[in-house]
Order: sequence, then structure tokens, then C-alpha cells
Amino acid sequence: MTNEQSFDYDLFVIGGGSGGVRAARLASQAGAKVAVAEEYRYGGTCVIRGCVPKKLFVYASRFHGEFEDARGFGWDVEPKGFDWTKLVAAKDKEISRLSQIYLTNLGKAGCTAFEDRAVVTGPNEIKLVNEGRTISAKTILIAVGGTPFKPDLEGAELGITSNEVFDLKTLPSHVTVIGGGYIAVEFASILNGLGSKTTLAYRGPSVLRGFDEDVRDGLTEAMQARGVDVRLNASPKKIEKTNGKDTNDGLVLHFEDGSTLETGLVMFATGRVPLTKGLGLETVGVALGRNGKIEVDEFSQSSVPSIYAVGDVTDRVNLTPIAIREGAAFVETVFKDNPSKVDHSQIPTAVFSQPEVGTVGLTEEQALEQYGTIDVYKSQFNPMRNTISNSVERTLMKIIVEQASQKVLGVHILGPDSGEVTQALGIALKMGATKADFDATVALHPSAAEELVTMKDKSYSRP
Repeated sequence: MTNEQSFDYDLFVIGGGSGGVRAARLASQAGAKVAVAEEYRYGGTCVIRGCVPKKLFVYASRFHGEFEDARGFGWDVEPKGFDWTKLVAAKDKEISRLSQIYLTNLGKAGCTAFEDRAVVTGPNEIKLVNEGRTISAKTILIAVGGTPFKPDLEGAELGITSNEVFDLKTLPSHVTVIGGGYIAVEFASILNGLGSKTTLAYRGPSVLRGFDEDVRDGLTEAMQARGVDVRLNASPKKIEKTNGKDTNDGLVLHFEDGSTLETGLVMFATGRVPLTKGLGLETVGVALGRNGKIEVDEFSQSSVPSIYAVGDVTDRVNLTPIAIREGAAFVETVFKDNPSKVDHSQIPTAVFSQPEVGTVGLTEEQALEQYGTIDVYKSQFNPMRNTISNSVERTLMKIIVEQASQKVLGVHILGPDSGEVTQALGIALKMGATKADFDATVALHPSAAEELVTMKDKSYSRP
């Protein structure tokens, strides 16, 4: 097809998640004729089976600890139990509401929304599988996200992933979560908080690879203190069924070192891979990388000039806000003649484990490697909330500073509401704040966050 040829649409988006929908709406508002196809439910991973339902489950799981803490503040609280089915039903209702909002907003923006699987059949052609018809588009945007990865081990089919955990019919009595990243520590915390006996088995020496070492160690200790059985350097080899019941009970997990663990449900939280299989991308010449990710340039353009990709399918930074920004930058570049790139550095992020993790910028080891000499400010303390609740869990705050310029390179927090605090810190680091800027800021008292502006004396310097 040539640029002079007439197309059915100016833009066809495959994938109705956060990045794809944002791009579709903005492009339509810019005057483009736009269509979107989603084969499952509009909203994507984040809304349907990711961030949103996870955070709802996080809230639910925290009440057990809240009830215990309340006693220290004079409340006589005797919870009667937890109803898993009520939580799942409430979650389903909210997810349906949000999914409908995505569809409604596409319609308001003037986009055509297909509830169908779409595959690429040419540089400018898409086939709707169920309808069986082919559609032409000047530009195609792939925003299909990722899917959970299961390791290739015997009996892996007996385990579930984060896709299925939200819809379990009953809360299992014993869960083993395999993995050590975001999803693993979050669901180990959730299930433990809801009352399941919980084991976290990770093949590495410490959870949350890539995070600051103090945060990794602190979270491991805190999870263990909360009752999670954390097993490190534990690489699974085989899952075996011991009875005829469903997979919520009666499993044995075998490890490479010869040890075994009798458990109920096994949940794999061993990473995610781009969902490109079967999209037809290879047949039209789109270059794919490791695990099937779409190789793109800094403007999200693939090796086929008419095909772009944003979000987790590119395996750059797999976070919903990044997919949204990439979608917006794509529209600026292609439909507004304003070439735009997304800065993937200094991204504030939170891990909704118990306790919570909030971090922005470089870890201590990353800062040392990139800058050579650094100052480290670190504080561990008992937050006011814990003083009369009988909780011994301590909060960790850590600031990494370049020694020469005194620019703040990274801030890491382990403790309640750390994600909320980190969002504001992201602004400061993006603006190039120095340690002197932190020191000159008046403390908000009484709060845990005031520790960030009252740490005047450095803990140590490196190298």
C-alpha cells in the first residue's frame, strides 16, 4: 500500500489497556480516524487483573493488622472472620465498572471499539479473527501488554498465576508463592494478611532483585516477622499432586536441593513476557527481541515504519504510567508532528508488600558504580503509630547523594504509606534537588516523612 491509498482508519490500536486506550483517545481528539480492538475486556492487565484488583486485595489484607493495632489505642475489636467470596464479588463489581468506563471514554472520543481478537496481516492490514474481515490502517499501534510466565518444570500446570488468583472460588489454607519480584512479595503479603498460611520460595539470595540492598533485607525480615515463611535460594524442580482434590490443596513442591514442601495452592510469580505470540508480527517483518518483545526505537517505532508499539509489549519499563506516557508520546510524534520521547529514568515506584516499599532514583550500588563517590544518609525508627500499638516493625528511610555535587540520586523507604511519600519525592529528584534543598525544607510534624528532611548527619560515605 502507498501513502496515497485510502485507508479504513488512520490508526488501528491492538490492545484496549491503559497505553492503547490513551493513544487512541488522544489521536482521535487530534482529528484521526481511530479504531481499537480488545479480545478480552477493555481496561487491560492493570484494570482487569493487575494493579487495580491487586490494590483492592492489599487494602483487604491490611485490616487484620489494623484490628490488632487498634487494641493498643483503646479499641475492643473482635473480628468475626473474613469472607473471601464477598471480597471477590466486590472486586468484580468495581472492575466491571472501570472496564465500562474505558469503553465509554473511547466512544466519547469518537473511536470505534471492537471486542475481537486482531492480528496483523500486513504493514497496513489487520484481521478481526471472529468477524473474519480485514481492515486497513495507515498506522498500527501494538499495545497488548504481557502475560505471566511459568517456568518449564514438571507439574507446572498444577500451579496458577496472577491471572487466576483474583477469581479463586475459595481462599486456600496454605499457599506457596514462587518468585521474588513485585508480584511475588505483594501476593505473599496479601494472602498472609487474609489468613492463608503462606510460603514464599525464591531461587535468589534476596527478594526484589534490583532494589536497594537495605530495602531487600528489611522487607525479608519484616515479612518473616509477619508470619510469611520466606525460603531463599530455593529453586523449584517439580510439583506433585498427592490427592484427587483441586489444586487448592494436596500438592508437594520439590526443590533442586532435594528438599520438599507440602502445600496447598502454588502460585507462580516468576515474571511476565510480552504477549506477541500469534499476532502475525514476524510474518510482516517486525523485529522481535528476547521473550518476544517488540524492538522499538526511542519514538516507539518498530522495524516496520507503519507499526508502533507501547507498554509492556516492548519490555522497556513495565509500569502502567509508563505505558500511558508512551501512548501520549506516540500521538505527539505521529499525529501532531511533535517528535516526543519518554524519559525512563527516575521513575517513582511502589511495592505494595507489607510493609510497603517506595523508591525513586538509584540504589546505593548503582549510584556508586555511576558516580564513584557517594554519601549515604540512613535512618531506622519506630513510627509514632507503632509506639502504643505494641508493633515492633521499624521504618527505614535512606537517601543517596552524589558527594561532589550533593545532588540527591535516590531515596528508598520501607514502611507504611511509603508509596504516597515517594510520589512527591519523584518531583524533587526530577527537578535535580540537592541534599541542601532537603535540609532547607521545614519538617511536617508529626509525621514519618519529616525524617527525610531532618537527617543532617550522613551515615557513611563510599568508596
